[in-house]
Amino acid sequence: MSQSERLVLATRYRLVSEIGQGANGTVWRGHDDLLDRAVAIKELRLPQDLSEAERVVFYRRTLREARAPAQLRTHSIVEVYDVVIEQGRPWIVMELIEAPSLEQLIERDGPLPLAQVAHIGRRMLDALAVAHRAGIMHRDIKPSNVLLDGDRVVLTDFGLAVSSGSASITKTGHFMGSPAYVAPEVAAGEKATPQSDLWSLGATLYAAVEGTPPFERGNVMATLSALANEEAAPPQNAGALSPVITGLLQKNPVRRLSHARAVDRLERAVSGPRSARRRTDPRYRLAVVFGLVAATVASCAIGGGALILGMMREQPGSSPAAAHTRPSVQRPAGADTNALVVRAVNDQCRLFVTSGDALDIKYNGSLVKDDVRQFDEARLTAVVYDSAACEVWVNGVLQPLGNAGERKNYTIAKSTPGAG
Repeated sequence: MSQSERLVLATRYRLVSEIGQGANGTVWRGHDDLLDRAVAIKELRLPQDLSEAERVVFYRRTLREARAPAQLRTHSIVEVYDVVIEQGRPWIVMELIEAPSLEQLIERDGPLPLAQVAHIGRRMLDALAVAHRAGIMHRDIKPSNVLLDGDRVVLTDFGLAVSSGSASITKTGHFMGSPAYVAPEVAAGEKATPQSDLWSLGATLYAAVEGTPPFERGNVMATLSALANEEAAPPQNAGALSPVITGLLQKNPVRRLSHARAVDRLERAVSGPRSARRRTDPRYRLAVVFGLVAATVASCAIGGGALILGMMREQPGSSPAAAHTRPSVQRPAGADTNALVVRAVNDQCRLFVTSGDALDIKYNGSLVKDDVRQFDEARLTAVVYDSAACEVWVNGVLQPLGNAGERKNYTIAKSTPGAG
């Protein structure tokens, strides 16, 4: 048994065996003698040429920042139990999860099935939402820090995590983190942000579908050079996940997918277009049959003259209103019972909806294609920023579509529609 394996931390955490090593430290299987439970213990490794003053700063920052994740309580983030300083080194005591990492699965199986990657991405977004709401950035998201315990996906190793407003734990000449998965702006020396964690998630999902990260070049300098000067090759195996991955890998943080947008695109990729799901629903097929029967009976009753008149009215250009409405549009759920229902025609549908006169904001954001939002307050004010991108029902009545880029305002009283 090595000297390290005989070590007991804080008189209670006993090292049992080494689990693995990484660039920033060693992970041990341990045992909490006080509570009689198995734990994982991360021993952080310091750069060799730090001065004594720099070591003190490193210890203080590590202790403060490693304790931060202990406040996070979610199924998708490893639970942190304790942080101690022993033999001049920081040690993080965590929940022991005996499960393979995403990196191990990629090495063993190569590119993973899209459904599994989508599930991993969704759970990772859940974990990041909790961390970012608490002001904590992970800074080292990569496949080896994602554990897969059955259906549970766990983000681990917050050893490099920083809270908003804290200084970076770096020193000139030292690169903290994993070059193949670090966001371009962080590699260039900027402070970590939620957007940089999302970039690292994109690189992780890219590796899961392609088998290798987008900028891996074999050594640190070549990888960082590619990260700074090249564009990622489009993923070949991403399928429906391609818009999510490429959106997260935008080098400009302003153009990168936000958390909410990434969730929307990922869920859309998983579920597919809603219209396609309706076509496979037996209730939808039955409704179509009844609709065709009703249409046949009605056409026989109204006679040929009325049919000809209807065809003439639907000729292109015959009516300005006809040019901006879709007579065969299917009514969304809730259109007959809610004061306002909006369905996105495409991804440009953006809304701002308030209730009453007190600017009680009900919705402010964008919808992806086929998304539906329902509002049923007594008084509503709505702004549709692109009236060609949104279908609007006011008290059960479909409003005319506008032109691309045309903004429309709606003032709505329950059962008394008005538009301006």
